Amino acid sequence: MHAVRQPLRASRPLAYERLGDPVLVTRAKAGDRRALEALCARYAPRVERLARHLLRNDEDARDAAQDALAKLCVRLRQFRGEAQFSTWLHRLVVNTCRDALERRRSRRHEPLPEELGADPDDDPLRGVRLTELRRELRSCLAGISREQARVVVLKDAMGYTFEEIAGAAGIPVGTAKCHAHRGRHRLREWLERRDVA
Repeated sequence: MHAVRQPLRASRPLAYERLGDPVLVTRAKAGDRRALEALCARYAPRVERLARHLLRNDEDARDAAQDALAKLCVRLRQFRGEAQFSTWLHRLVVNTCRDALERRRSRRHEPLPEELGADPDDDPLRGVRLTELRRELRSCLAGISREQARVVVLKDAMGYTFEEIAGAAGIPVGTAKCHAHRGRHRLREWLERRDVA
């Protein structure tokens, strides 16, 4: 008796958009790029809505949402499954938006008084004040680590992005952000002590 041969069925491509979060997360953590892309595509609208709600500024929200999705790609291996994936991602977005708000606050400044727009040569007293301020600032920058001072100057004085700073210094972007945060904190403490004195 001969066995009846069944034609082999062609395996259908996996429909990633139909897979549940746990399966996508497991596959993405194992290196499946399409699973990671499916997670990002699934949650991108929610991430952007949450960022817009928290930041109240469309441009900042778009930037923060992209930053959060980039962090998702890098940090997914840290997700241990102790909470739902959506809860973990929500926390990641909230922290990213908090960082964005902190950056926005550090960029805010008071408008310069009219007198500071004058040429120092026309106002010798202003020239002396500026020279004194520069000396104090150099002294303060010398009081923090060289790495922190470099990142603070490149970011806040010269307008480089953290990505550009990280590339130039050969350090991770997160390290550049950490140096900036710590350096600014030390500078702020110095300025507060100076104002009290």
